[in-house]
Amino acid sequence: MKRVLIIGGGGMIGQKLAHHLSARGLNGDTDIEVTLFDMVFPKGGAPAANRITGHLADTDAVGQLLEARYDVIFHLAAVVSGEAEANFQIGWEVNGEAVIHFGRKLEEEHRKSKGAYVPSLVFTSSIAVFGPPFPDKIPDNQPLTPQTSYGAQKVCAEMIVNDMGRRGIARAVAIRLPTVVVRPGRPNMAASSFFSGIIREPLNGQEAILPVSDDVRHWHASPRAAVRFLCQAAGLDPALLGDNRALTMPGVSCTVAEQIEALRNLAGDKTVALIKREPNETIQRIVAGWPRNFDPQRAKALGFEAETNFDEIIRVYIEDELDR
Repeated sequence: MKRVLIIGGGGMIGQKLAHHLSARGLNGDTDIEVTLFDMVFPKGGAPAANRITGHLADTDAVGQLLEARYDVIFHLAAVVSGEAEANFQIGWEVNGEAVIHFGRKLEEEHRKSKGAYVPSLVFTSSIAVFGPPFPDKIPDNQPLTPQTSYGAQKVCAEMIVNDMGRRGIARAVAIRLPTVVVRPGRPNMAASSFFSGIIREPLNGQEAILPVSDDVRHWHASPRAAVRFLCQAAGLDPALLGDNRALTMPGVSCTVAEQIEALRNLAGDKTVALIKREPNETIQRIVAGWPRNFDPQRAKALGFEAETNFDEIIRVYIEDELDR
C-alpha cells in the first residue's frame, strides 16, 4: 500500500486532490491510503483514512507527522499572497521558516533510515516568484525577481526543495501553479481572488467586485488542471528534471476583458452586468508586479497540459461545481 500525505489537505486544491485520489488513485495505483493535515477541514469533505489537525508552523506537530514516513507528500499549505503582503511576520513564519523546518525534519528521517527513506515530494510554488521587467513570454530560464513578500517566500522554499532533491533526501519537484480559477466557495485573502470572483459570483446570481482595469493580463488554469499537475509531478522521474527541480506549469494567458467576454459567451449580458468596477489601489499595485504570460517548454515537454482558452476554464467550473 502506498501512503500519501497532503499538507494543506483542508484547502480547496487539497480537497479536490483527495477526492481525485479516492476516485481514481494516483497514476494508476489504487492501493493507497490518504492522510490530510491542516488547521481545519470542511464538513462533509473529501474522504481520507486520516485527518490530522495541526499548524504548519508547529514544529513538534510537523516532526511527529513526518515520523510516519509517507511514500508521497504533497505540500500545498501556505499563507496566501494578500495576507502574506499585509502580515510580513505570518507570511515568513508559514511560507518560509516552516518550509525550512519541514526540510530539516525530512532530512532527519532520511538520515535515521540510513538513506533508505526517500519519499516523492511535490511542493506547490507560484508564478509570483517572477517579477518585472517581463518579456512578452517568460521563458523557463527567467531570473527569479519577485516583487512581493509571498513571491520571495516561494523562491526561498523552492531553493529548499531543490536542495532536498539534489541531496537525495526526496524525489522532489516544485511546480509553479498558475492562478487557479474558477475557485468554488467564498473569496479568500489572496490578491488574485477577484479573478475567480468575477466569474463565480455572477454565475451564482451575485454581484462581483472588479478592483483592476480590464486590460490586466494574467496566467490561469482550472482546479481540475491543478490536480492533474500534482498527480503527474508525483510520478516524475527526478532524472528528467536535471539540476532545476522547479517547473512552471502551462496555463491560459488572457486579459480581464477576455475573461468577461468568455463569461458573456457562456452566460449572457445579464450575468456580466453583475460585475461592478471598484478600483483598489493596493490590489492594483500587487497585480502590477505579477507575470502575465509564459513559455513553459520544460513542463510541456514532460507532458503537462492545461486548458487552451478561458471558455474551457469556465466550463470546468460549471461542470464540477454548478452541475454537481
